[in-house]
Amino acid sequence: MTGPGRLPAGVGLTAALVLAVVTAAAGSGLELADAASTPPFTHFNGMVGELYFPEMTGQGAGFVDYDGDGDQDAYLVQGAHFAVPGGVERANPPFAGPGRPHDVLLRNDGGGEGIRWIDVTQAAGIVAEGYGMAVATGDFDGDGWTDLFTGNYGPDQLWRNRGDGTFEDASARLVEPEPRWTTSAVFADFDGDGREDLYVVDYVDYSVQDPPNCYAASSRRDYCGPSGFASQPDRLLRNAGGGVFEDVSARSGVDAVAGSGLGASVVDVDGDGRLELYVSNDGQPNFLWRIEDGRWLDDALLAGVAVNRSGEPEASMGIAAGDFDRDGDEDLVTVHLDGETDTIYVNQGNGLFDDRTRERGLAAATMPFTSFGVAWIDLDRDGWLDLAVVNGAVRIQERAELADDPYPLAQRNQLFANRRGEFVELSDEPFTAGVEVSRGLVRGDLDNDGDHDLLVTNSAGPARLFLGGGRPGADWIGLSFAGRSHQGVTAAYASGERLTVRASAAGSYASAADPRALVVGPERPLALTIQEPRGTIRLSAPPLGRYLRFP
Repeated sequence: MTGPGRLPAGVGLTAALVLAVVTAAAGSGLELADAASTPPFTHFNGMVGELYFPEMTGQGAGFVDYDGDGDQDAYLVQGAHFAVPGGVERANPPFAGPGRPHDVLLRNDGGGEGIRWIDVTQAAGIVAEGYGMAVATGDFDGDGWTDLFTGNYGPDQLWRNRGDGTFEDASARLVEPEPRWTTSAVFADFDGDGREDLYVVDYVDYSVQDPPNCYAASSRRDYCGPSGFASQPDRLLRNAGGGVFEDVSARSGVDAVAGSGLGASVVDVDGDGRLELYVSNDGQPNFLWRIEDGRWLDDALLAGVAVNRSGEPEASMGIAAGDFDRDGDEDLVTVHLDGETDTIYVNQGNGLFDDRTRERGLAAATMPFTSFGVAWIDLDRDGWLDLAVVNGAVRIQERAELADDPYPLAQRNQLFANRRGEFVELSDEPFTAGVEVSRGLVRGDLDNDGDHDLLVTNSAGPARLFLGGGRPGADWIGLSFAGRSHQGVTAAYASGERLTVRASAAGSYASAADPRALVVGPERPLALTIQEPRGTIRLSAPPLGRYLRFP
């Protein structure tokens, strides 16, 4: 097993690119980006040999069209030196960049000639030097420009997009009595007043100032898990207008339960046009929040998505919602610790779910891995959503440690092809070739060519970009909604099948996806139905091969 930030032994970058081209024709269609298109970013986790819990949980990233030019830019979350005696001097490996470690904003400036990144962090006025974990995107002030929330191990930050290429630090507007360990967040208009609220996912009460020693089953020291620490309740910040947030966690009922949260995804599980929020909790039952007259009610147990079919909570890192079986409703997948299977919850069509992990082919293949980021993506553009999962251990792997790997958590990533509702793992793919400590997985169409690309962030390693290159001639329709988010889009086909996708940035792990909806497939939809908060829009015979913009 190779160490962090490395491709398999004997496979250099040039060889990997050749492998990508050879495999793409018969495989997933994902190609490893060349050096010029790869984001210039390497994650720094600040490890000092003390096995601090946050250093191995890793970080996410986000796609965001911050400058409004129609293509997706990238925000990459960085770690930091731990605020403990000797932390800076003892960091191993040390931070390789100039100055202090900081988050990075990259502008996508390919100009139709591929993808090229320009670091605009300083020019944009972003100074984010906390121990970064997560990013969320939204338009909290309703001015049509996408703002940023960055969740940290410590104080969070809010960045208001001024619309001129720069950001204002609006962190003082956050209601944050005390810093927590934030792992994910979602902007959404949960109360239907036309303003985007903010749901913040918090993890556990852990301090690097006085950390306990944790041990593996063999009695050697190892990284800690969540079970030895108090879970933190999540926070709900209601947007009161004028850029002011009100903490309604207590009034709504959100802080009545704590769950060691890691991921969140916006869904409409019963198709009634009202949004729900699904939250993955590490080692505890997941939440499915329904909103009734301002009260948040957890229906996860009743809906069948709190625990697996054996009644057991799982590690539940990343989550993704998607209509993988083309029946017009959103299904859910959660990914977990090694020794547990990833879990697929199939929607019966009425907001009730069945755990069909074994029947759909995900059980045996996922059990050996610890998974974080996850995304539905139509790899071969056949109209059936495939599954991408990124992996990396959270416990020291003995063989890697014996091989003197300084960060012995690396695992390979996985792709699963959807064969009309059943999944088959793909091998010999560029996406699965690297063995790294992968954490974040971000889905988006960076080159606006109608297929999804994937950005992978690696803890203590470089970012990797994989570009889609699906079957030529496949039909696609993109939908972009200015100033609004989380619209459900259902495509109806002559075959009687329906495919529902959601224009949402939420999901995966600690990350923000391309917020546009993408309908892909070998046949033209007869019609598209768009579920808006203010009503339903129906498009007959929609135009193909372009993004449709809705004001």
